[in-house]
Amino acid sequence: MLASLAAHAGRSCESKPPTADAVERSMALAERAAKTLDATGAQVVVLARAGQNLNEYGLRYSHLGFAYRDTNGWRVVHKLNQCGSARASIYRQGLGEFFMDDLYRYEAALVIPAAEVQARLWPALADNARVAQLNTPAYSVVAYPWAVTYQQSNQWAIETLAMTQDPAASTRERAQVWLKLQGYQPTTLHISAFKRLGARVGTANVAFDDHPNEKRFSDRIETVTVDSVFAWLNRSGLGGPVQVIR
Repeated sequence: MLASLAAHAGRSCESKPPTADAVERSMALAERAAKTLDATGAQVVVLARAGQNLNEYGLRYSHLGFAYRDTNGWRVVHKLNQCGSARASIYRQGLGEFFMDDLYRYEAALVIPAAEVQARLWPALADNARVAQLNTPAYSVVAYPWAVTYQQSNQWAIETLAMTQDPAASTRERAQVWLKLQGYQPTTLHISAFKRLGARVGTANVAFDDHPNEKRFSDRIETVTVDSVFAWLNRSGLGGPVQVIR
């Protein structure tokens, strides 16, 4: 756990090496992000990247994690799917590694949590055991937000946030109760039965069997997205507005 092995958030690993241009652009984005984070004065931010093209679903960002400041600078804790498999783990990386993931768009976004939210989050992010407390290794990129069969990357993040804010949220079920009470609303993706079948048969990290039948069979797939998390943080007062880094 918390190792820098080859892993991706909801994508298959590719054997081809990164191009020099991709490395240069990723490092430039990481450097810009570091300067932006330094200027915020925050100890913890919610940081997102655009790793996939999600325009079809009206979404701009694909993956988020928690960036936190320590004595060595900024570190990112996030959950990554292991090479398109049905398993995922928690990783701790630098900003360069976070953005070195074959990005679709060289753009990042952040939300600064409220001061009291940061104060409760930071100790957990620096603690290997606590940060993995609510991790479920079974992974689906479209995991249902109100079930515990699978867990995708963005879902782990908001459940961990809930755990740090509410002492009673020591399990995923209790964390989800807190999220509902705080008004979190997942994104509803409209995915046809034909596309669902193709995804389930051809991809190990996609499963739909945790979704309620009445929603799944009417092509409504609810899941945790970066865009929905950012909107919720701002709406609930738990965080500020979205800041874009290009």
